[in-house]
Amino acid sequence: MNFNSGLRNIHPEAQIGKNVTMDPYINIGKNVVIGDNTHIHSFVSVLDGVKIGEDCKIFSGAIIGAIPQDLKFEGEQSILEIGNNVTIREYSTINRGTKANYKTIIEDNCLIMAYVHVAHDCIIRKNCVLANCVNLAGHIEIGEKTVLGGLTAVHQFVKIGDHAMVGGGSLVRKDVPPFIKAAREPLSYAGVNSVGLRRRGFSDEQINTIQSIYRILYVKGYNTTQAVGVIKDTISVSPERDKILQFIQGADRGIIRGFRHHNGGKVNGRSS
Repeated sequence: MNFNSGLRNIHPEAQIGKNVTMDPYINIGKNVVIGDNTHIHSFVSVLDGVKIGEDCKIFSGAIIGAIPQDLKFEGEQSILEIGNNVTIREYSTINRGTKANYKTIIEDNCLIMAYVHVAHDCIIRKNCVLANCVNLAGHIEIGEKTVLGGLTAVHQFVKIGDHAMVGGGSLVRKDVPPFIKAAREPLSYAGVNSVGLRRRGFSDEQINTIQSIYRILYVKGYNTTQAVGVIKDTISVSPERDKILQFIQGADRGIIRGFRHHNGGKVNGRSS
């Protein structure tokens, strides 16, 4: 452990790994585990029931593992799990779980920018980016390699699929399917995240399949049930097709709609 000069409040039962750097004026609670090579900057509180992986960086003012802001919380023993190589920037707040799931989870390689709030029982999968001032209500699930733009607010129980990109300042009230961009107000389908998919190694064939699926779902004028039937009948089986269909079938809140549905059958103010 590398202790710089200054005051620290570290519970004697906390488990601290090798080569952990702890700057002055930090608070480390009971039942905390901190993995090797992690750096906890000044004025951070890591409260009871938090497990932090290796090679993480937690910046000044962050509050990690506070009790849920949920009136149904009754003091149950719950946890917050943070994976390896996670960066949490200044003044973010991440709450532990409730008896619904008993845990909040942030998986490996995520970047949580400044002033983000992650509420109880959320699950953030690997390689996600939450930009400044994103706010997540409780019970939200965010898929792998998803990006949420700054000032985005997400309603409780919403799911956001893998490789999605949500534009800054969005209000997310419905589920956002995988592989797409979502923007505008109300939040709507804004095309396939083709640039992001190419950067992550998706082939042109895979991207073309995804685009064909979303043309059926959002452009052809079908309702969701009709579109699912057409997709099953006309699009060959593939991992991408199956992921999209499984997401739609599990979207308890319903999925976001195409922009034309919010705009009286018009696209960008013009008749389609």
